Amino acid sequence: MKTKDIIALFDKYVIPNYTRYPIAIARGKGVHAWDADGKKYLDMFPGWAVNGLGHCHPKVVKAIQAQAGKLLHVPNTFYMEPQGRLSKRISENSFGGQCFYCNSGAEANEAAIKLARIHSPKGKYKIVTMRNSFHGRTLATISATAQPKYHKGFEPIVEGFTYVAFNNLKAVEKAADRHTCAVLLEPIQGEGGINVGRKEYLKGLRALCNKKKMLLIFDEVQTGMGRTGKYFGYQHFGVKPDVMTLAKALGGGVAMGAMVAKKSVAKSLVPGTHASTFGGNPLVCAAAIAVFDAIESEGLLENARLMGEYAMGKLRAMADEIDLIKEVRGVGLMIGVELTIPGADIANTCMDRGLLINCTHDTVLRFMPPMIVKKRHIDQSLRILRGVLKKAAAKKR
Repeated sequence: MKTKDIIALFDKYVIPNYTRYPIAIARGKGVHAWDADGKKYLDMFPGWAVNGLGHCHPKVVKAIQAQAGKLLHVPNTFYMEPQGRLSKRISENSFGGQCFYCNSGAEANEAAIKLARIHSPKGKYKIVTMRNSFHGRTLATISATAQPKYHKGFEPIVEGFTYVAFNNLKAVEKAADRHTCAVLLEPIQGEGGINVGRKEYLKGLRALCNKKKMLLIFDEVQTGMGRTGKYFGYQHFGVKPDVMTLAKALGGGVAMGAMVAKKSVAKSLVPGTHASTFGGNPLVCAAAIAVFDAIESEGLLENARLMGEYAMGKLRAMADEIDLIKEVRGVGLMIGVELTIPGADIANTCMDRGLLINCTHDTVLRFMPPMIVKKRHIDQSLRILRGVLKKAAAKKR
């Protein structure tokens, strides 16, 4: 089918709750994607950061094919080898916790919110979250998300969340009262504009949570699985959480989420308190194991670190040349380019020229290339971006 035919199907049969770009992606391989009309794109924001290994990584495809011929799904009332093996990989590469599986980042954060409440003494139920955060689209996770635009139309939101400024330890100290059971935050805010937590701030949160007997929960849905040059974003800061949440790149392209908790905390989630029908089935766990295998066998953590440094160096040089760029920030391959103008038209024009990036928080362009990216791909993408920005700058004069 051609793009116009696919769009016609959507217009008739699909709820229009997304603002969709007028292209239909038909296939992908590595850092590239092709639309239904055959146009090729360089994908520097693959799958909203889900395709951390790029499109259709051979190891992930092979693992899915092999597992599909054995066992697709069994309920979590049975044991299954893939889930056990994956949990070992996650635990040994993080802080030694235990895993609960679900299907998305929002569900993982829902699980963390429930765990924080059920683990804490009676009367402690509040959670402090950060302004410009993003934790999901369910009713509880939009309530945890400290951006009013996500609350609009869904009031009253779930009570118990207190919002404070990111990177402001004193604000958390002031907000945390005798009813507060946890602090929930992204170590590097994604949708909020690629805002990087300061090391002293995150260490201060750890000390504060220890002092007040609150849980420290890191939302690693976007930062997890190697994007920052380490398996998990918190590993850059010398701080360990009590709970972390994962999704996006974990499954290599299949729908998967996880919550990981210290054993002393995880024990509070007893049978009957939480569950997920599809969470952690053999198919998605096989895919996630293949993600770990690919990262380790191909040296992708180091590649993410090196390519991130390379890309940010090039972008900062571009900022010296083009005054529309206000700031370049990020860690590894999680990069934000803050503009002095709205960025949506810039991202759309890049798409027209064969480059897929994202605009968030109105003025921040997000670059989140797959971990397999090479210098030539970065150079190509920045040539396109530079041309678009130069043209926009000329129009502004």
